[in-house]
Amino acid sequence: MHDERRRIEERAERLHHQRIKPATYAATTPLAVEAWQAPGEPVPFEEAAAAPYEPFATGTPWGPPWGTTWFRMSGQVPAEWAGRRVEAVIDLGFVGDWPGNQAEALVHRADGTPLKAVNPLNQYVPIANPAEGDEAVHYLVEAASNPDILAGDFAAPTPLGDVLTAGAEPLYTFRRADLAVLDEEVWHLDLDLQVLRELMAELGEHEPRRHEILHALDRALDLLDLDDISGSAPAVREALKPVLAKPAHASAHIISGVGHAHIDSAWLWPIRETKRKTSRTFSNVTSLADEYEEFVFACSQAQQYEWVRDNYPQVWERIKKSVEKGQWAPVGGMWVEADGNLPGGEAVARQLIHGKRFFIEHFGVETKGVWLPDSFGYSAAYPQLAKLAGNEWFLTQKISWNQTNKFPHHTFWWEGIDGTRIFTHFPPVDTYNARFSGEEMSRAVRNYAEKGGATRSLAPFGWGDGGGGPTREIMERARRLRDLEGSPKVVVEHPDAFFAKAREEYQDAPVWVGELYLELHRATYTSQARTKQGNRRSEHRLREAELWATTAALHAPGYAYPYDRLDRLWKTVLLHQFHDILPGSSIAWVHREAEAEYARVAKEVEELTAEAVAALGGGGTRVFNTSPFDRAEVIRTAAGAPAYVRVPASGSAPLANAAPARPVTVDGRILDNGLVRVELAADGTLSSVVDLRAGREVLAGQGNLLRLHTDLPNYWDAWDIDKHYKNRYTDLLEVSEIEVVDETPLLGSIRVSRSFGKGSTITQTITLRAGSPRIDFETDIDWHEAEKILKAGFPVDIRAPHSSAEIAYGHIQRPTHTNTSWEAARFEVSGHRWVHIAEPGYGVAVLNDSTYGHDVSRTVREDGGTTTTVCLSLVRAPRIPDPGADQGRHRFTYSLLPGASIEDAVAEGYALNLPLRVADSAGEPEPVVSVDGEGVTVEAVKLADDASGDVVVRLYESRGGRARGVLRTGFPLAGASVTDLLERPLEDAEVADGGVPVDLRPFQILTLRLRRG
Repeated sequence: MHDERRRIEERAERLHHQRIKPATYAATTPLAVEAWQAPGEPVPFEEAAAAPYEPFATGTPWGPPWGTTWFRMSGQVPAEWAGRRVEAVIDLGFVGDWPGNQAEALVHRADGTPLKAVNPLNQYVPIANPAEGDEAVHYLVEAASNPDILAGDFAAPTPLGDVLTAGAEPLYTFRRADLAVLDEEVWHLDLDLQVLRELMAELGEHEPRRHEILHALDRALDLLDLDDISGSAPAVREALKPVLAKPAHASAHIISGVGHAHIDSAWLWPIRETKRKTSRTFSNVTSLADEYEEFVFACSQAQQYEWVRDNYPQVWERIKKSVEKGQWAPVGGMWVEADGNLPGGEAVARQLIHGKRFFIEHFGVETKGVWLPDSFGYSAAYPQLAKLAGNEWFLTQKISWNQTNKFPHHTFWWEGIDGTRIFTHFPPVDTYNARFSGEEMSRAVRNYAEKGGATRSLAPFGWGDGGGGPTREIMERARRLRDLEGSPKVVVEHPDAFFAKAREEYQDAPVWVGELYLELHRATYTSQARTKQGNRRSEHRLREAELWATTAALHAPGYAYPYDRLDRLWKTVLLHQFHDILPGSSIAWVHREAEAEYARVAKEVEELTAEAVAALGGGGTRVFNTSPFDRAEVIRTAAGAPAYVRVPASGSAPLANAAPARPVTVDGRILDNGLVRVELAADGTLSSVVDLRAGREVLAGQGNLLRLHTDLPNYWDAWDIDKHYKNRYTDLLEVSEIEVVDETPLLGSIRVSRSFGKGSTITQTITLRAGSPRIDFETDIDWHEAEKILKAGFPVDIRAPHSSAEIAYGHIQRPTHTNTSWEAARFEVSGHRWVHIAEPGYGVAVLNDSTYGHDVSRTVREDGGTTTTVCLSLVRAPRIPDPGADQGRHRFTYSLLPGASIEDAVAEGYALNLPLRVADSAGEPEPVVSVDGEGVTVEAVKLADDASGDVVVRLYESRGGRARGVLRTGFPLAGASVTDLLERPLEDAEVADGGVPVDLRPFQILTLRLRRG
């Protein structure tokens, strides 16, 4: 047989695209269109319906950036269309094929009922099937003219990312608003050809199936009448039936498809636009569910459901009905799809608590899995937290983006830092926006790492990132791929069903231990520092408010615990932990609003805390310690004078000046408190830090060396820091001023000021306090750099085989060497309040109050000694997608803690992030809880969410070893139970001698519910 592949393939391509696709709509007639431009922010339907409209013609520019234009459309179905499938087709002037970041619209009936959204590949609105003829059509269309921030492939900064800078020129040109007859035979033929041509292209040239499809296409297209596409389409389809009917091989891979519409809660659009995106996507999804009975749609993020419930009640009712029918699957069990590294441990717990509780309360559904396809790496605390919330499985996809190493598994057991394992899957289709294309199906099979051990994978399908969701075309592809030779089998089903089958067939799946580190997007630990600081401060302020509100509820008659306010404030913080807000990868508008929200949270939480403390009674000045550790430290009183105080863990004490062992002395550039001696060089760096207790020099070079690196990654500016940043830098050694600013027996401070770069300044106050080896660097930066990153380095004379960094509910060890490509790829890593390095017998910690990114490296000196250097990433200056990212003022503190154990790092990390509170209070209540025994650390103290009055305490083992202790209460204890994260009892806890004995494995988290006597 002659080789005619090229002729046939080119023939099929031309006929498909130039003849068949254009014939999909057999007849059209234009709708009459009028328009009204809403001023400012979006308006409710009722206001838009009453607005004055003007005639609007096709081909007219419309839509200023971030504007809303309402179109009133009307028409009548021609009588001759009776019996046909009639639709409205609307093209707003769409750009490309991604619905997430451009013009979008929600179509309403004249009475305000949302019908369906329109976007690039979903431009139709169903009218009648079959039509009776003469139906009147009246629509009100809310069209959003969101700018295309991705235009130019992120090549250059754009002012379009904020309504304040975007301008007012129209972005789009209105193309079409028609009534149309869908020719179903032609439409189905188009889909038949799509599936067969794409399958053929993926099969090897030696595969008989490829040639069978090729020649079947050639024969079938001979039946196509170019003068009557509609009339000849049935014959062409009939000729293709045999090749579409051949079943898949018995050993074919099985793909469980689940509808999906990843909607970033903010990213290249603000939160207000996400609220509208949810209505558009969810309208489309519920409409599609009515058309395809096998359809199943998985949807996470309880926050987005709440937005729909509050703003689009009719869509909300449709969702509830779809859930009842089993076509809508709430998944994920989190308030939002949060960043996987940056939220604190209690915040991750609250994500799971609020998310799961929402789905239980509103749908009667308890989600079984954590659904996080798009976060930028995952803390090794997740397996335990997920299981404690009642989850059985974990799903993500993002690790497939690794820059260096290919992750070796797609289905596996993920083991966390405490030993908990959770069944985990990475879809080998390598996308959470699948469309069942031939290329995707081939890639899933080719990639699948579990061949020989398992046979199935999951594919989330539908347009995503900015929403859109599945389309009828994707569902038709799934039907054709259900059992088709040469392709994996596609079955549309609930993700719980997939995970049950996958676990059953692959019970001996491999185990991955520790964090799921993404070898990409490492700059998300640093970008938009003020957003990150707002999160850190909010987490700790909420902890403080809950502790003192609980104390007041137990000891202050008449005080009412602020359940609703705390719930609302927590949800605000949880929303802003979304994986494009907290990581700093959103447009300027998002981060501007985030900073304002954090300020509002801070104000209200401060009010709550002050109210709780005041309820304990006035009459004297007391010091309140929110930390779970006893404190003895120097504070400043309201008058500004320093005082040395001792305060018990989670308790308070009178403001009475205690006596530290040794005073602080200041001699020129030397600070000494008898525990450590700190000497500054003339350039303002630390030339020496001597640990007087251990009799050793801590540093092996210039300490607190500020280094300004060029920072231009290959792509994804706000997300990435590429390894070549290390090769070009400037050390900031020029000093504007060095001066002593505090010189008292209780504290000594030296201020160092510098100017650098493009008008930036940095002022650091280096402080040593009596009784503490901790050296604080209070930092004030006025930042005006572009495409730079500023790091602070501490070269330490320690041979550390690994570093330890705090993560949620524990810490993780990472090698300091780069023996393998996996280790070398971790050149920038995340941590929470501290990083610790040690050799046997001695350790040093670097603490912070708002920094997450850091790196740890190791070199050997000529004298044979080893220098381990810890560098904190302080601030960046990416320009995409926010041209002004990080510009302006930053204030934060980081610290060096010589001679530190892990337990010291934990305690001082809490202390730095939870400053002692000085307030007027005569009350002397006992701490709500206290712990006898080292390593048992209390993380949260609150009243039970069910308003029963029970006290809930969450604690964990914080050192990485076994811990035993007794939890004692400052109130009569009637009983205790161990609960899950949702405060549901699992088993009774022993109560002995008025306390609860606690025995924890390394990093174990324990939630106790305490009944008051």
